[in-house]
Amino acid sequence: MRLSRKAEDEIGFQLAPMIDMTFLLLIFFMVTTKISKEQIKVDIKLPIASNGIIPSDLSNRDIISIDGDGQYFIGQEPATREELSNYLKKRFEVVPPLKIYVRADKNTPGKKIKELMRIASEAGALNVIFGSYQN
Repeated sequence: MRLSRKAEDEIGFQLAPMIDMTFLLLIFFMVTTKISKEQIKVDIKLPIASNGIIPSDLSNRDIISIDGDGQYFIGQEPATREELSNYLKKRFEVVPPLKIYVRADKNTPGKKIKELMRIASEAGALNVIFGSYQN
């Protein structure tokens, strides 16, 4: 008695799941980029700095903006001094170390920038950079 062997299915590489994963990653990065660009939509005229240096690491920074009238913004949302202080302290607890990117209008009063630096140091900020245009 002879037993016949069934043809074994060849194991192949499935492209459909790989294509699906590629599209999911593409959508994720497109949404993430849009969200990070949305945080910088506060209308601010940055000062010009001829000796400005672009930092090598701009990731994982909270964007704090100050308009020409001295109003604070966390991302796009206006905030009071107390709200900003609470936000930065909470961020330091959740995701240390606290890194801040400050976008201050060229007409912002100096006392508002000094106040922001005091709030940031009380919250535990280790790295604060200021946005400017290069000359």
